[in-house]
Amino acid sequence: MIPALSAPSPVEESPPDTRCRILATAERFFREIGYQKTTVADIAKTLRMSPANVYRFFDSKKAINEAVVARIIGEVEARIAAVAGRPGLTAEARLREVIVFLHRDAVGRFTGHPRMHEMVEAAMSESWDVCRHHVDRITAVLERVIADGAAGGEFSVEDPAVAARCVHTAIVRFCHPVLVVQCPDDFVPDLDVMIAFLIGALKAGWAAPTAT
Repeated sequence: MIPALSAPSPVEESPPDTRCRILATAERFFREIGYQKTTVADIAKTLRMSPANVYRFFDSKKAINEAVVARIIGEVEARIAAVAGRPGLTAEARLREVIVFLHRDAVGRFTGHPRMHEMVEAAMSESWDVCRHHVDRITAVLERVIADGAAGGEFSVEDPAVAARCVHTAIVRFCHPVLVVQCPDDFVPDLDVMIAFLIGALKAGWAAPTAT
């Protein structure tokens, strides 16, 4: 068993507070020693509670990891949503900022941090719904910006939802946690070139092909 991390003395607290302490402690373990090496017993020991008490809030270590990853990606989603709604910027500028942020966040969060990468890989293999919902929320932000651009005459697209999914697919290479870690030297074309290409396509009157 891994030695417990230091923790403050237990105090009387509400269930939501206990849940938050479990998640904070689990995230520290996942970052410092890795998801695979962490056990629920380690988390419980640090919090001075029994594993059974932890299981009152999360039915498995997988469920804890889902919640930790959901909290991390929720921060990312909040940041890009704020950019998407920023007043005074063109849709083109907002779209560029969203894509650049997603790339820089992925590189900064996962490059050189193999234990963080391990945590996300576990979520991708064990908790795909969390990742799928994250993809959907990012695509929704892209759709919002593209729709604003279409409404304002910056972009010429018939279906912002389809265009957003195309843009998201095109930038996966630059923001996928596995790809940015395992293939750090393969950003070809580079991000600025890809963004310019995508914005050019949105301005050029792109339309999804019709079914025949």
